[in-house]
Amino acid sequence: MRIRRFLSAICVALLIVPALQAADPEADIAATSRIPEAASGFTLQQTTSAPHFIAATANDHATQAAATMLQRGGSAIDAAIAAQLVLGLVEPQSSGIGGGAFLLYWDQDNHNLHSFDGRETAPAKVDDSYFLTEEGKPEAFFDAVIGGHSVGTPGVLRMLALAHRRFGKLPWATLFEPAIRLSEQGFVISPRLHALLRNTPRLASSADIQAYFFNPDGTPKAAGTQLRNPAYASTLKQLARAGDKPFYEGAIARAIVDKIQHNPNRAGKLALTDLKRYRAVERAPVCASFRIYVVCGAPPPSSGGVAVLTMLGLLERFPDAVLTPESTSFYHLFAEASRLTFADRDTWLADPDFVDVPVQGLLNPDYIAARSRLIDPATAMLQVAPGQPAMPAATKAAAYRQAASPERVSTSHLSIVDAAGNALTMTTSIEGAFGSRLMVGGFLLNNQLTDFSFAPTDTDGQRIANRIEPGKRPRSSMAPVMVFQEGKPILLTGSPGGSRIIDYVAKTLLYILVSGEPIDSAIASPHIVHLGPVLELEKGRIDTGQQQALQARGHKLIEVEQTSGLNVIRIERSGSVPGETRLGGANDPRREGSVRGG
Repeated sequence: MRIRRFLSAICVALLIVPALQAADPEADIAATSRIPEAASGFTLQQTTSAPHFIAATANDHATQAAATMLQRGGSAIDAAIAAQLVLGLVEPQSSGIGGGAFLLYWDQDNHNLHSFDGRETAPAKVDDSYFLTEEGKPEAFFDAVIGGHSVGTPGVLRMLALAHRRFGKLPWATLFEPAIRLSEQGFVISPRLHALLRNTPRLASSADIQAYFFNPDGTPKAAGTQLRNPAYASTLKQLARAGDKPFYEGAIARAIVDKIQHNPNRAGKLALTDLKRYRAVERAPVCASFRIYVVCGAPPPSSGGVAVLTMLGLLERFPDAVLTPESTSFYHLFAEASRLTFADRDTWLADPDFVDVPVQGLLNPDYIAARSRLIDPATAMLQVAPGQPAMPAATKAAAYRQAASPERVSTSHLSIVDAAGNALTMTTSIEGAFGSRLMVGGFLLNNQLTDFSFAPTDTDGQRIANRIEPGKRPRSSMAPVMVFQEGKPILLTGSPGGSRIIDYVAKTLLYILVSGEPIDSAIASPHIVHLGPVLELEKGRIDTGQQQALQARGHKLIEVEQTSGLNVIRIERSGSVPGETRLGGANDPRREGSVRGG
């Protein structure tokens, strides 16, 4: 639909899009301190400007691949595919063709925003006891993760193929060239990848991973080591020739299933029929107005879009003066908004194809206003309970209970604008760092099934919305976001970080949209995260005086390394030359990303 009709429809009926994902609501402070990927330093980066096109990804090899496609006249979709294929090689711990993704795409010609869902699905043979011990208790996280038991049907490749059929300009095979060349010629292990090889628990649990990433003495290969991956090159050549079919029905599919079903650590139930039946889905994006903007995000089964919109709505009534970046008042209000958001998110939201979800009720302005009034500007709430939003007609969702899903997602994000004005923001993941620890065809398989609640019911026997079911997509926190002003996209962003993604993205948007912060400083500013038991402050970034002031308001604090991987692209339009734009991009100093434009 045309943009004016599209934006007016979603501002009024934005809430016709279903569902959300589980936080990290673990009960103790030690559990709260766990982060998806190990920290690897903080290196300040500046904004990069470009006149025609721009790409921001988590690794410069991937950024270069995207820029090459844009230079050849490719669309933002083309560039994203090339970047994703390279990321699966050089940043394998975070994403790849063995995982899933959510993607927003702005079609400049038709002035329409599209949302693509490439989330993994549970095998057909799972049941309620899938993540329970013989005693009926939820399994320990790493017992569930390692091996074929945790692998869901990968979706990112089928999603990208669907998007390419709709919006690609370059031939499919062309998009594979950078990743194939780099796989064969080799790339240098980065300091971040080496740090994760050294610090990720129980990583060398398979012969494939040991042979590829580790020395014969069991130590991880050093930063600067040249790494080649001929198996991945072979996989990509098959996919370049034949499209995504070999992955879902052919030789690659058979290799995936064999690896999962015969894994010596723990076999899984994913079958050839699960791969063959997998479908990527195009869904309506979820959008809401915020001040003079319209903010759009990925719909369920990602919780990211709805949760980010909720946080913005909860804080909209507060004046700019108390939302000053890095102020004690901002930290307090933001923490309280996060607590309210996660209380609802953890209770009501899951895969919309399986659960009636009250998205319209959750994002209703009157409901958000009522929830916002629970925030005291001076004192932290003693307890935060989920609200009671208006429910869809004839729904049974009111019976759902909060779910303690582990969700430590190792993820990547990329943002791209092409020379024609098409824009893309995509978050992609294999769940935990290095996924299930299974490697096949040169790529890692996800452990996304551990994003489901391990327990199907609560202690009272009430069902949990995000319980595992055959064919169901686990709830996600991925939050690719696109911001519009006067019907035109002006900002693209997103981040890795598990359930912390929501706070990372919401804080960055508030700093830019409310306070006018430059995009690089907004990304680099200290993180605060409140998922449940305690308020997390980014380690070493917030001074003692502010910590004491927050404690005086009733907050329980802990300092934690934060491993966001935000990037932001800003689109500025000339007031004097119609159609002329200036593009700016910035990456997170906590990771190793880059921005390239032309």
